[in-house]
Amino acid sequence: MDPTIILFGLGVGVLVGLTGMGGGSLMTPLLILVFGVKPITAIGTDLAYAAVTKTVGGWKHFRQHTVEVRLSTWMALGSVPSAIAGVYVLEALERGYGQDFDQLLIGLLGGALLFTGLAVLARALFLRSLVDREREGIALERRHKVAAVVVGVFVGFVLGVTSAGSGALIAVALILLFRLVPRRVVGTDVFHAAILLWAAAAAHLVAGNVDFALAGSILIGSVPGVWMGSHWSVRLPVGTLRTVLAVVLLGSGLGLLSKAGLEVPVAVLAGVPIVVAAVIAAQELLRRRRPALAGTER
Repeated sequence: MDPTIILFGLGVGVLVGLTGMGGGSLMTPLLILVFGVKPITAIGTDLAYAAVTKTVGGWKHFRQHTVEVRLSTWMALGSVPSAIAGVYVLEALERGYGQDFDQLLIGLLGGALLFTGLAVLARALFLRSLVDREREGIALERRHKVAAVVVGVFVGFVLGVTSAGSGALIAVALILLFRLVPRRVVGTDVFHAAILLWAAAAAHLVAGNVDFALAGSILIGSVPGVWMGSHWSVRLPVGTLRTVLAVVLLGSGLGLLSKAGLEVPVAVLAGVPIVVAAVIAAQELLRRRRPALAGTER
């Protein structure tokens, strides 16, 4: 039992509970790049532990009344079969590419992380204009149900193949298409992900892609982490955290693409922690200046 894996599980669990994002997008590249786990095993194991983690978070959010249950159900109608199909496609690719499969899979995962990171960054930086139009709930019409199923199909397939992107992509859809307030976005996202992940994890389990000992070690940290994050999600602002997460996702994607053979400049990868530190520092400076500005205005 590696204490480092438990610690990583705790950190990722807190992020998932707070934002609904970061599970597969962070843990899978960590398992591949840091711990040297075979890519397809990293994906299957990640989905297995994440199913338990997000079930805990989903139950916590459900009790806090931050879940749009009907909307989650309609998304699941598209995402569950699509995720199972994604796992089947993954197995077919492994048979077809043989020894080159690991490099292909790392490249696919890197691309998914870059796309996810850009989606999260766009949400954090450019979707603030939607705040005035956000709402607590939604009366589902036919167009909403169709949109939910279509989003589910896309996200489910990406998740089945790469284990990445479910939280971020669903969150962006919940903002753009359904205009839910942040706490409802996170709660609905985590609740839906719990349903989706059990289906994808079961498919990977049947395919023999799950390392139970590794999943158990991650769960020791991630279960209390997601419970704490879900508890804090209704109390803490998460805009800065989303921006930081976006930068980390972009860095993870570039790191995986570099491992897959793409020439990514070292300076770009080294700049990721610098950007993260700059974002946090800027937000902290802004937070400290607000009381002073308020006092001046008086």
